[in-house]
Amino acid sequence: MTVAQIPLVVVTLLTAAFNVGIAVADLTGARFVLANLAEVGVPRSWLPWLATLKLAGAAGLLLGLFDAALRPLGVAAACGLVLLYLGALTFHLRAHVLYNLAFPGFYLATAVASLALTVSS
Repeated sequence: MTVAQIPLVVVTLLTAAFNVGIAVADLTGARFVLANLAEVGVPRSWLPWLATLKLAGAAGLLLGLFDAALRPLGVAAACGLVLLYLGALTFHLRAHVLYNLAFPGFYLATAVASLALTVSS
């Protein structure tokens, strides 16, 4: 691994870990997740689908990171996560729920960083 690859590896691993963590919270029906869903107007029935998208994004990032032949999959996964979190921000803004906007914003930032680093590698 070269010095130039260290940011890619660190950011991608963190992005994947954060997404696995929040997907687990989604799948277990964590109280804060359910409260947030209700507040921003997302149907509870979407929760398994959203968790699946987060897990698929994390898996795609990891596969793209550890196999150069799968790098396009990593790019696609990062793009998917960017779109997912843009949607989350949109739901927050539409519902005027601004006090916790930093959470989807943080996840979006990690996905954008992973995308940028993956594309540039």
